[in-house]
Amino acid sequence: MSSPPPERARRIGHGTIAAAVALAGIVGAARGADAIAAPAPPAAPWSAAEVASAAQAVTADAGLGGQQKIRTWRFKRDDDDKVVRPESPAPWLLDLRRWLGEGGRALVWLLGLAALATLIVGSRRWWSMHGQALVAASTRLPSHVRELDIRPESLPAEIGAAVRAAWLAGEHRAALSLLYRGALSRLAHGLGVPIEDSSTEGDCIRLAEATLGDERSAFAARLIGAWQLAVYGNRRLPTPLVLTLCDDFDRLLPARARPAP
Repeated sequence: MSSPPPERARRIGHGTIAAAVALAGIVGAARGADAIAAPAPPAAPWSAAEVASAAQAVTADAGLGGQQKIRTWRFKRDDDDKVVRPESPAPWLLDLRRWLGEGGRALVWLLGLAALATLIVGSRRWWSMHGQALVAASTRLPSHVRELDIRPESLPAEIGAAVRAAWLAGEHRAALSLLYRGALSRLAHGLGVPIEDSSTEGDCIRLAEATLGDERSAFAARLIGAWQLAVYGNRRLPTPLVLTLCDDFDRLLPARARPAP
């Protein structure tokens, strides 16, 4: 049997190949249709180990970037090399601190009480040594009032009688001066009126009104008013007025205080 010519054999081969390709395409299309018609079952979820393994594989892959080291400059702190953590104190040290705190409060109270006691004792001792001097200084009676000597030892014992005698003898100015000086002396040294060395006539009247009874303060005001009228007003006082002041002087302005009538 003779073989077919070469041209014919080549055509037969090409046809066979084309038929095989067409058959493969038909089979593939049928399988694709089956795959579309029947969906694949859902894949099972990955475990944590699988996820970690996949992440390591991606990280180690040089084609995906891999791991890189980058150097940068930064300030270095002293405590970067060694971080010292405070240790909790020992229990005995905590007990000692608590005991010192409680004892310290008690010590402060004791010191405060001791200081108070020392202050009280020292104050009483100081007052016993200097208190009388302070009282005497605070109650110091004036010896002069605006250059007028009002010391009791510089005046006669019976001022009213002495003023009467001087007035009747014609020594009117001397009699009025003795009358006024005697009144200031009796008010300050005998009746405790707080007259000072700079007190004016008006001050003496107000102090007498605030300290004495009505009759004595009224007499002091009448006497001082007569003095002002004669000295500052240059008026001659009537003799009956002066003699009345002399008669009432030692009764209403005694050398030593007596209960006011």
